[in-house]
Amino acid sequence: MDTSPRFPLRMAMAGLTLGLVAACEDGLDMDMRGTFGAGLDTTAAAQAATAERPRPDQRGIISYPNYQVAVARRGDSLNDVATRIGMPVGDLAKYNGLKPDDTLRQGEIIALPYRVAEPSAATGGAGVVTAPSNVDIESLANSAINNAGAQQVQTEPLQPAPKDAPKGETGLEPIRHKVQRGETAFTISRLYDVSVRSLAEWNGLDSSFTIRENQILLIPPKAAPSAGQSASASGTGAATAAAAGATAAVVTKPGQGSATPTPPSSTKPMPKIDDKPVTPPPAPDLGATQTKAGGKMGYPVDGKIIRPYSKGKNNGIDIAAPAGTAVKAAADGKVAAITTDADNIQILVLRHADNLMTVYYNVDGVKVAKGASVKRGQGIAEVPAKESFVHFEVRKGFDSVDPTPYLK
Repeated sequence: MDTSPRFPLRMAMAGLTLGLVAACEDGLDMDMRGTFGAGLDTTAAAQAATAERPRPDQRGIISYPNYQVAVARRGDSLNDVATRIGMPVGDLAKYNGLKPDDTLRQGEIIALPYRVAEPSAATGGAGVVTAPSNVDIESLANSAINNAGAQQVQTEPLQPAPKDAPKGETGLEPIRHKVQRGETAFTISRLYDVSVRSLAEWNGLDSSFTIRENQILLIPPKAAPSAGQSASASGTGAATAAAAGATAAVVTKPGQGSATPTPPSSTKPMPKIDDKPVTPPPAPDLGATQTKAGGKMGYPVDGKIIRPYSKGKNNGIDIAAPAGTAVKAAADGKVAAITTDADNIQILVLRHADNLMTVYYNVDGVKVAKGASVKRGQGIAEVPAKESFVHFEVRKGFDSVDPTPYLK
């Protein structure tokens, strides 16, 4: 079977699994990648911040100019939502790829195929969410879709809000994304350049970021900078320009106004030279400090590398091996996660010292449990029979790095 269609999924699932590890064990925010050790500069974080989801009315309805969504309550079935908003459950089920008796998660977004009564004071709502007057909605929407590149982004026309509909709180209308087979929450968040955590909060996803085929997701819009932030930026620019002008006014020629120091040798004699030979220290025994495999990590399987590492294209290496071959831990560590992707392909993640993680994708017969400690070379799984290769990644924090220097 040709494995090439799964290469992008392979990269995404590794990131998704690491995001799950962070969310469930350490409480780390994936938006903090690359910031450690770089100072407390929050500019990039502020630029990437997403807006908060608007508040629904008592029925759970959030109304935008071009569509509406319903927000599920704890314990709701799709039929409960349909009854509360006054819409046939069959219409909701067909539009969202659900069954009428499916149980929903608290906060889960249900897209409406057509509009119901607008939120108002009678329903405990404020009206239609309207964009700020100084924001070009069409430009933002086109930019988000263009960022998707060659990926397929499904859109469809919906009837706009009535002209006389009451205006509610201020906010941007999110892009809607219909989930395709093989996509994950992580690949979608990457597609639109938003954090997977924001995507989960906006759409009521569970801690594993589970999504389903044909589910309609709202892509969190970016938060607009406040007037105070803009003024601060302008003030900083003015101060910088003033400082530059002040510096230019006092520029002097090199050495002007500086006294030439007197060399120490002109007043004090040079020290006597010690002619005694120096005995070099004994050479260290490098062989005693080398690992058995000659590197920090061992290969997870003995086989041929069929696809090398390429940042952003293949965030690891693919190693072919006969079906049933033992997949071994590359280094001492602890089992951080065991999960599967949308095609039920198993993924295993180990956590190691020095903020390193290793990812083993496309494995079978997992022999360890989450939380278990493992030793380098210990069998943790097997190469599957269907596609006899293992995708192996080394990650420092959340960033993928080339595994080969660790294996040499």
